[in-house]
Amino acid sequence: MPDLSVVIPVRNEEDNIRLLIEEVRQSLDGVLDYELIYVNDGSNDATLQILEEYRTGFPLLHVISHEIGVGQSTAVRTGIMQAKSSVIATLDGDGQNDPADIPVLYQALKKHADSGVVLVNGHRKARKDTYIKRLSSRLANGIRAWLLGDDTPDTGCGLKVFNREAYQAIPFFDHLHRFLPAMMINGGGKVISVEVNHRERRLGLSHYGFFDRLWVGIFDILGVIWLKSRTTHPVVSKDSDDDTH
Repeated sequence: MPDLSVVIPVRNEEDNIRLLIEEVRQSLDGVLDYELIYVNDGSNDATLQILEEYRTGFPLLHVISHEIGVGQSTAVRTGIMQAKSSVIATLDGDGQNDPADIPVLYQALKKHADSGVVLVNGHRKARKDTYIKRLSSRLANGIRAWLLGDDTPDTGCGLKVFNREAYQAIPFFDHLHRFLPAMMINGGGKVISVEVNHRERRLGLSHYGFFDRLWVGIFDILGVIWLKSRTTHPVVSKDSDDDTH
């Protein structure tokens, strides 16, 4: 079993595939035993062709393809369900997340696992996005923090390292990736944040849009509030396995 499964969802990222894979290899080869899972989310450019060509010379690369685009959260889930490791790393496929940060987040998870930490979330201190994108994310993070009691400073950061079992224990819904810290906390786990590098998009255009960060996000928040209200954490007073026979 590898130490880490790296899951990257992509849609029409033909210009960024090769460089990002090379950066992942430079960051992880000889550092961790890992596998790299790309999930092609219904791309209609050369994304799948490039991935398949690259896979022939890189056995650690696994390629999964959706016939049609189903969204970032579902693409991430597809990759996680096929992952072999108990620890998952996710990052965006546009090259803005720096793979060099993955070992740092991985070590932070291992260091704090005994204290109940199940997710290490990246925190982009110096974001290289447009003003509108930064503003919408800031507002969305503020609303989430207020309504959900989640003080994670950058829930929208695609770079995360987390426990696979903890992820599978929470209910799945569309746009889950935006609420993963809150849902992990609701499931009884702890979340910490680590500052990470953030870069300008090098090539291409974003195909996982942010136009719905506020409006769709508000409906998602209402759904998360409902899920939280339905969650119970009973106190176990007796476990028969604790008895001495």
